[in-house]
Amino acid sequence: QVQLVESGGGLVQPGGSLRLSCAASGSLLNMYIMGWYRQVLGKQRELVAVITSGGATNYADSVKGRFTISRDNAKNTVYLQMNSLKPEDTAVYYCNAKTVGAIQWGQGTQVIVSS
Repeated sequence: QVQLVESGGGLVQPGGSLRLSCAASGSLLNMYIMGWYRQVLGKQRELVAVITSGGATNYADSVKGRFTISRDNAKNTVYLQMNSLKPEDTAVYYCNAKTVGAIQWGQGTQVIVSS
């Protein structure tokens, strides 16, 4: 069973940048599909970005061109580089790991984009 811990969230001004990290333990991530999701109170959790074990990526239209998901299998860590942040990016961001037999979520990290 894999455990996921997100970090790197915080308060940033519009137009600024943050890099979120998702550190895994208990299992190697090399064969997992990894994703970043976000959720605002009163709204459904939405997919932000996904990366396959082979490195292929996909992004929500709202973040395409601004966010970049990457993985470092040697460090067993997945990242989300967030540039040109907007107030509507404010949310709790969650890391997700998926394989054929299991789905695991991290505890989330808060991102606030405000002046």
